[in-house]
Parts: sequence; structure tokens; C-alpha cells
Amino acid sequence: MPNVLIDSQISQNASTAGSVAIPASTTPALFGSLGLNTAAAGENLSVHFSATVTLSALVTVLTPVTLTINRVVDGVSTEIYSATETLPVGTLILTTEVLTASGIDLLTTNPGFVVYQAFVSIPAGLDVAPTRVGPESFQAVAYSD
Repeated sequence: MPNVLIDSQISQNASTAGSVAIPASTTPALFGSLGLNTAAAGENLSVHFSATVTLSALVTVLTPVTLTINRVVDGVSTEIYSATETLPVGTLILTTEVLTASGIDLLTTNPGFVVYQAFVSIPAGLDVAPTRVGPESFQAVAYSD
């Protein structure tokens, strides 16, 4: 049976390059949050998502950046996806990197309504922290059979 679109949402924190200037942090920073109505879904509910964050820095050391996606049902947050990208090494060169991650959450039960949140973070102990400069976006689409 073909997949049927159940619901889709977009969370756009910053829509253009240079539209924000937020220092990246070791504490995961929320940049996207959305809710999906899955009440009409049948069996085999899946949620496809993608997230984009753009960072800029004078990079002199390798800088890992982690994107994390959480599912929130009835107030309980569960990490369902995590991806780490390492910004390249330079010699005091201004580097801007667009990080995009996509994944799928295969739900075994249908909660009726589910919230997804996207976070970005860097590890502790970096001499130079990158800055979130935009764009930043998060989208999710629920499908069922």
C-alpha cells in the first residue's frame, strides 16, 4: 500500500545567511521545534525529517558540531538522531559551513500527536567557538499506510 501524507511542519529559525549571530555552545541549543498531528495515521507510522544549521568561525583546530533530534511524547523527550560534523582546519581563515542532516523515525506506536525538536552543540574546551549565522531550519513529514 502506498504511503499517505499525514502531516508536515516547518520550523524556520533564520531564513537567510547572516540573519543571526549566536555563539555555539556546549549546552545543546534549540533551533527548531514542531508538532505533528498523527491521529489519522494507520499502522507503520514514519516521520521523515531534515535540519540545517550554518556556522562561521576563524577555525584553527578541528571543531566538531553535533545536530541532535529529539522526539517528545506526553512531555517525555527521547533522542532519536544525532550526527556530528567536523568543521575543517584552517589558519585563521574565516570558514562558513552549512550542516544538513536528514533521517527517519519509525514509530512503533501512534501517539496521536508528537513534537520534534532540533538542537545544535559543540564539545567543551574549544579555544574558538563557531557562531551560528543562519540559515537554520527544521522540517518533518509524517507518513503512514
